[in-house]
Amino acid sequence: MEIDGGCHCGEIRYKAVVNPDDVVICHCTDCQTLSGGAFRTAVPAAEGTFVLLRGVPKRYVKIAESGNRRELGFCGNCGTHLYSAPPGHELRIVVLRVGSIRQRDQLVPKDQYWHRSSQKWLQDLVSIKRTEKQPVFNSKGGFGAPTVD
Repeated sequence: MEIDGGCHCGEIRYKAVVNPDDVVICHCTDCQTLSGGAFRTAVPAAEGTFVLLRGVPKRYVKIAESGNRRELGFCGNCGTHLYSAPPGHELRIVVLRVGSIRQRDQLVPKDQYWHRSSQKWLQDLVSIKRTEKQPVFNSKGGFGAPTVD
């Protein structure tokens, strides 16, 4: 499947080819911290198909629990995480962050990694209250009506 994507501010754009059957959720604590969420969703690009169309990602090399190093590419302007790759290589083998892909609604996860680190409340996600849009922030930075001092 041909996809395209980029960062939130539009400074970086890319295209690649992915297999929708290879989409995974990663629950590792690194992905939780780096994504700012409970997990990260990713899909590998077919080798050699990742092409930067605009911009140059900033790079950060992290060391995993295993000792392996992974280069993380992100927008230095808006901070959007774009991919991970083996460090020191050309970007031939990259794992894309599904949230940065324009066709993300077509990329449904098929597996979950590092489930031992998953947030337990994810099991009850369907029972948590849902609101269709972002509530308005009040003057104290919380949601809803302003609070009285």
